[in-house]
Formats: sequence, structure tokens, C-alpha cells
Amino acid sequence: MAFHGWKWLLLLGRQNTLAKVWRSRRGGPTLCWKRCCHWSTGKSLDPEVRAFLEENTEVTNSGHLTPEIRLRLLTPRCRFWREKPDLWPYGDPFWAIYWPGGQALSRYILDNPRVVKGRSVLDLGSGCGATAIAAVMSGASQVLANDIDPIAGMAMILNCELNHLNPFPITIKNIINSEAGNWDLIVLGDMFYDEQLADGLHHWLQKCIRTHQTEVLIGDPGRHQFLSHSIRSQLHKVIEYSLPENTRQENYGLTSSIVWSYQPSNSLDN
Repeated sequence: MAFHGWKWLLLLGRQNTLAKVWRSRRGGPTLCWKRCCHWSTGKSLDPEVRAFLEENTEVTNSGHLTPEIRLRLLTPRCRFWREKPDLWPYGDPFWAIYWPGGQALSRYILDNPRVVKGRSVLDLGSGCGATAIAAVMSGASQVLANDIDPIAGMAMILNCELNHLNPFPITIKNIINSEAGNWDLIVLGDMFYDEQLADGLHHWLQKCIRTHQTEVLIGDPGRHQFLSHSIRSQLHKVIEYSLPENTRQENYGLTSSIVWSYQPSNSLDN
């Protein structure tokens, strides 16, 4: 089965596996900047993993909404686009796909640097790290990227190098349901693919907003699980982007992606 077929499985089924992992990994106390799992540049990366990622991904800045950002992604020119998925030696490589919601968030931040300039930003479910990179490029004072996959963390370091940035702190803990962190802005893209995970996100984000007046921006191309969730009634549409043809082809008919501002009501029971 080619990776194109594998991606279809990620979109339709294996995403549920990742959702279960997010739900099962309980967060601990509030993560402050100094306590985060923080990888620095090349020396701290496992040489074998680095070599594997460099060999089996392609550096690209085309086919997506942010040509300013170079990323290591799985593309049709990569070996594992054609290989059987079970030959991939690590967990499902969600980080190797630049998902539409993340593209929209990154584009919006690059076009509107005032949104992050001088502010602390948490990129939740960061994946390839593009939105965190966009925040750094746009002048955020502090950026923390969060993803539960340690390979994603390593890929983010490589992507920082590609864009001539010092690596930002990265935590691979599940911080959903932990004590609300004191962030000026939380950004998350393509996270609403499972109802139970969406419920957890909904309530945790509400806590962050009410405790610290955190601003929340969500990127999503309009997946059913997102639009049908109760959170939809508490969202304000910020901007909609038409997706590049390459991204449309890889996402089976999705034509646009939207940035939403999350503005919950006063009740925590919604």
C-alpha cells in the first residue's frame, strides 16, 4: 500500500488511534518554560533517527499556503510514499503531513504578526512545527510546541534548522486536562477528529481562557467531527483560505481551510 493510501487511513481510521493516545496520556502539573522537554540543535538528536528522517523526507516549501517556511515532509518522491506502512519503524507520521488547519493558522500568523508579536504562544498538537515556526518568525516572545510523538519533536528541530531558527522548547507530554497554563495565545490545528478528544479540548481550553484570559485560535478545514461538535457554536470565523491544488489532492476534496477564534460562553458545561 502506498503512502497515499496510508494517508487515507490516517484521515479515516488511524486518527482514532492517535486520539486514544491523547486521551490516555494524562497531563501533570502546569508546564513552565524551564521544565519542558527541550531539545537543542543537532547534538541532542539521535544520529540514527536524524539520518532516517533526512533520508526519508523531502525538504519542500511548495504546494502549501506558506512558501516562506521550509519543511521536511513525506511527498510522492519519498520512499515511504510507496512502501508498505508497516515498514515505517516509528509511530504513524502525522507530523510528516502539513495538514490544512495548520497551514491556515501559519498563513494567518505570517500575514498578521501583531497576533503573536511580544506574546507567549502554545502550539498544541504541533506536528511538523510550522505554526510554531510562523510564530517565531512573526516576533512571539516565547513559543512552546507540544506534540505527544517524540519523533515529531525531533522533526521540529530539523525544521527549525531549515528555517535558520534556534529551536524553541518542545514538550511531548499530553497537557490536555492538566492545570491551565498561563499563555497569551494557544493555537491548534486539525485536532478535532474524535468526539471524546474534542470534548476534552473544549473544556481545557475554556479553563485556560477563564483562568488567564488566553486567546485561542483554531485551524480546521471543516471536517464533520469539528463542525458537528458543540464547540462550533462558540467560534468566530476569522479568515478562510483557498487551499493550493496539491493540498486539495492530498486531502480528498477539501478546498479551503478556516481560522476560528474560540470565544466560549460563561458556562463550563457547554
